[in-house]
Amino acid sequence: MTSLASSGADSGTLGALRTTTPRDPNAVPLTASYSALMRTVRDGGLLRRREGFYYAVFAGLAVALGGVITGMVLLGDSWFQLLMAGALGIVLTQIAFVTHEASHRQIFASGKVNDWVGRILATAVVGISYHWWMHKHSRHHAKPNQKGADPDIEQDTIAFLPEDAAKSRGAFALITRNQGWLFFPLLTLEGINLHFRSILSLFDKGRVEHRYLELTLIALRLSLYVAVLFWFLPLGMAFAFLGVQLAVFGVYMGASFAPNHKGMPILENDTSLDFLHRQILTSRNLKGGWWATVMFGGLNHQVEHHLFPNMPRPALGKAREIVREYAQSTGIAYTETGVFRSYGIVIDYLNRVGLSARDPFDCPLVNQFRRS
Repeated sequence: MTSLASSGADSGTLGALRTTTPRDPNAVPLTASYSALMRTVRDGGLLRRREGFYYAVFAGLAVALGGVITGMVLLGDSWFQLLMAGALGIVLTQIAFVTHEASHRQIFASGKVNDWVGRILATAVVGISYHWWMHKHSRHHAKPNQKGADPDIEQDTIAFLPEDAAKSRGAFALITRNQGWLFFPLLTLEGINLHFRSILSLFDKGRVEHRYLELTLIALRLSLYVAVLFWFLPLGMAFAFLGVQLAVFGVYMGASFAPNHKGMPILENDTSLDFLHRQILTSRNLKGGWWATVMFGGLNHQVEHHLFPNMPRPALGKAREIVREYAQSTGIAYTETGVFRSYGIVIDYLNRVGLSARDPFDCPLVNQFRRS
């Protein structure tokens, strides 16, 4: 049995999960509980590959990318090119979703084929390191929202933990104190951050799988992209195009991944929790049906994705019905909310974490009202 500190996960309040009391000796063993759920999902054919669906997605993305390029050629020297820049940012994010699915072996039966498709799409098309993404994302899936284990809650520009926010100084402290309100504006820089951090990781010491291949493909992709922009467009327009594309890419990526776990319970680094509870209690689903699945690349079904990481996108909706009913029958809190409500939860959570970075000379009375 687990206890949830602070308030419930639905409110988005910072929580901490710990094993506090022994389980009911008459309860179904936790490992058997997950095995039963897995068996139901497998027997329903929900883990079967859907290659036809993904071929259709590949074709749709190729047409969309071709449409953006055609639009750029037809528009020529026009500030309407910024619309094409925004469209390109959206298409590249959708390609990144497919890359994410390939990294989870959701697309093809062969792990090698998934990896090579993911690597080519990530490096040669999106422009980020597949190795970096795999390493970072695998750690996140193993222990989501756990201190010292999940890289997605490590401090970057934004602090996700009060203890990290309290360490902020100077200009960073000012940003941290208002980081909830600044969250979406800061995401306009996330595209640059993703490119920079992934490329930097390829220079790490130790073994980096396909280091030189990834460096070569990323260098070719980025240099050719920039060269074509500055050859085809006037100087100022080329800079504006690049800025808009990266901003849209960063906001779309951040807005797709942040609602999944931010504001959900945080696990202490010594928390002992079984896989079933860990994945369900720290994940949040987004309502919206098929349009949300298209918009978020299946990430709206975050609970099911974490429980069955190699489940193809088309099966996640059906799995949601099974998992939600199973969670309710076993007393596990299953969190699902609307898209805009989830953003409100994220903003509120980040603002409350940011209070830890308050100026030590602030008036205590003002801070009291700030918390209320």
